[in-house]
Amino acid sequence: MARRTSQRQAIRNALAAALGPLTPQEILKRASREKGGLGLATVYRNLNRLETAGEVVAVRLPGGRTRYEPAGRKHHHHFQCEVCNRVFELIDSCPVAVPEGAMLAGGFRVRHHELTLYGLCPDCSPRQ
Repeated sequence: MARRTSQRQAIRNALAAALGPLTPQEILKRASREKGGLGLATVYRNLNRLETAGEVVAVRLPGGRTRYEPAGRKHHHHFQCEVCNRVFELIDSCPVAVPEGAMLAGGFRVRHHELTLYGLCPDCSPRQ
């Protein structure tokens, strides 16, 4: 059984409150509000433990840094703002119709998929 430390709980809380996956640096900033004195090495160490325990999952976006979010969420995709670089979890239904197990032309069998959309978030979009 894993020890429940206040640092680890602050990291869990930061991830649970986020609207999308966070970088370790973003986690540090948010978790430090709850647990002062937290360092980046501690965040990385705890993320590794939480990922090994199956509590968080790594989100790897093309050309970006690894981000983390709580495990166990239903299938979803992400949106990355091209201005502020924040990443948001899209909770709407899947916008692509490629069922797992489908056979694509050329003999490719789909096992799973991930989708990242890019554009401007509401905060960075010009007001119209």
